Amino acid sequence: MSLFDGNPPGPPEENLPVPPSSDQGGETATSRTPALELGGDPLSYVVMGPVDSVPTQNLPEDLRISWSWPHLLVFGVFVITSLVTLQLGVIAYLSADRRLSKKQLQHLLESDPRLLIGMNVLWFALILLFLYITLAVLRDLPFWRSLGWKKLKDDPGAGQGRPWMYFLSGCGLSIFVALASSQVKDVENVPIQEFLKNRTGAVLLMTMAVFVAPLVEETVYRGYLYPVLARITSAILQFFGMESSSAMRTGVVTSILMTGALFGLMHAPQLGYTWGLVSLLTLVGVIFTFARAWTGTVLASFLLHLGYNSMIAFTSIIVTKGFTHMPPHP
Repeated sequence: MSLFDGNPPGPPEENLPVPPSSDQGGETATSRTPALELGGDPLSYVVMGPVDSVPTQNLPEDLRISWSWPHLLVFGVFVITSLVTLQLGVIAYLSADRRLSKKQLQHLLESDPRLLIGMNVLWFALILLFLYITLAVLRDLPFWRSLGWKKLKDDPGAGQGRPWMYFLSGCGLSIFVALASSQVKDVENVPIQEFLKNRTGAVLLMTMAVFVAPLVEETVYRGYLYPVLARITSAILQFFGMESSSAMRTGVVTSILMTGALFGLMHAPQLGYTWGLVSLLTLVGVIFTFARAWTGTVLASFLLHLGYNSMIAFTSIIVTKGFTHMPPHP
């Protein structure tokens, strides 16, 4: 099966909406498939079943997901514990092997690009592995398709545009952010700039930014978080009496803003908590999620992200003449 297989295996038969029939007393799919409406897990059905009453067949296709808030909770715990475990493991290894002082160890953890980027890539791999096991292996569903990876619609009437349009739009967005960032004070002192002060760090950073970050971050933020946050928000609003279709639209908008904010905050440590830069990255995250919600596919936000990071890498290569003329240390 290809990454964007247009005809993936369908979900298990028991999860398919059941059409009404006369011999069942006119019972509708809405009343017969509450577990599917909540993502299929029993805990969600018990706790939130009466709330999420939007018929599954009336939901946008990209919000028909197989997970809900219990999985999100476990996912959050895994993300934090795996990061802490990785960091503690590296610290233990370096302390035992090199007998470094506390000051030397801290400097190494903050400045060695191979160590930092290697840890980041390994952390990304663990996150994808967790999602693959819990959403694909244990549920016997297509992994990429379940997380919103689909082709853009070829129909011009759908208004989705061509893939290259998203890539070039991402490039343009990168230029806009670069110009806006020039108005923010102390940009030169943010931690991520340390990677650009030597050739090894710059090459590793740009390689990860182009070949790793867009795939992983779009899968997590726009593929996994966006639909579940939209469903949870919609369920809460319906509980407090909002009409179902209005609740769903509000849930989508709220999820777009929430995932954008999470995207910006995730990059805050790299940006030295310079809130002007974090705000710009939050705006970028909102735009990425809006593209995913509008088109119904993570491919759109991925191409935007790829174009955005590719433009950063391209300009860095030009400015440093192929990473041979790095900025001087302060």
